[in-house]
Amino acid sequence: MINVDCEYKIKEDIEFIIESEKTTKLELSKKTGISRVTLDEISKNGMTTDSVYEKFYSYVYNSNYRINSVKEELIKEKYQDVLFHGSKNGLSTITVNGSRNSCDFGNGFYLGETYNQALSFVCENDKSSVYSFRYSLDNLKICRFDCSMEWMLAICYHRGTLGTFSNDKQVQNILEKINNADVIIAPIADNKMFYVMAQFTEGEINADVALHSLSASKLGFQYIFKTDKALSKLIPIEKYYLCIPERDECKKLLIERGFEIDTKLKLAKREFKTGLYIEEIFNEKI
Repeated sequence: MINVDCEYKIKEDIEFIIESEKTTKLELSKKTGISRVTLDEISKNGMTTDSVYEKFYSYVYNSNYRINSVKEELIKEKYQDVLFHGSKNGLSTITVNGSRNSCDFGNGFYLGETYNQALSFVCENDKSSVYSFRYSLDNLKICRFDCSMEWMLAICYHRGTLGTFSNDKQVQNILEKINNADVIIAPIADNKMFYVMAQFTEGEINADVALHSLSASKLGFQYIFKTDKALSKLIPIEKYYLCIPERDECKKLLIERGFEIDTKLKLAKREFKTGLYIEEIFNEKI
């Protein structure tokens, strides 16, 4: 278990906006609807209420400052090895048992390569936030997947759709690699992608159609820290506030991405008609 002692850096962000806009606290108060007294209090203790966070960061976002995304670029330049985690209700501690068993690779702490990846998984939640972490993979056992049959079967197993195929030796060999690893590195699979995988496990589409459809996801890779040894390699950096305008914009982009996956699935069904179905897969070597 590790502690996550991060708060929003609103004090520094207010100073940045005042400097960038060449304005004053009084003018900023009028623009944001936050009282001058409250702005002074933030300058002293660096914290405030949820409603004030929303007013300030909504003003920042609507003024075309993509402050969170720019911070991502800067911390990557500073630390190089940085990952992001989206939390629905905030973090105080992290354990390897914090996720659901039905997540892509079972229990573990899940992170993504980019800020937008993490945002996309929690943008529907009002109290969500994103965290950044420095990390190291030194002296850890790593299990890597690409967009492959093994990756798809591993996710289908953990999400409970393989049925009687779960006990197949090929599946068990994949699970052994996962269970022996400290960290899993694999393509991200959200619910839209899992819909495609479920069609494969139900025998509605073949493996080639599924994998070519899934390659349209563009979500990048996820890192799952599955052991305490792996967690010890994480260092929290910052907590990012997700204002309503930013979350709404993310929701729109996810809808567009969903249309893209649907289109590729339809085209893949026309193009890849001779691929193996799930019953045939288990008669072949992965």
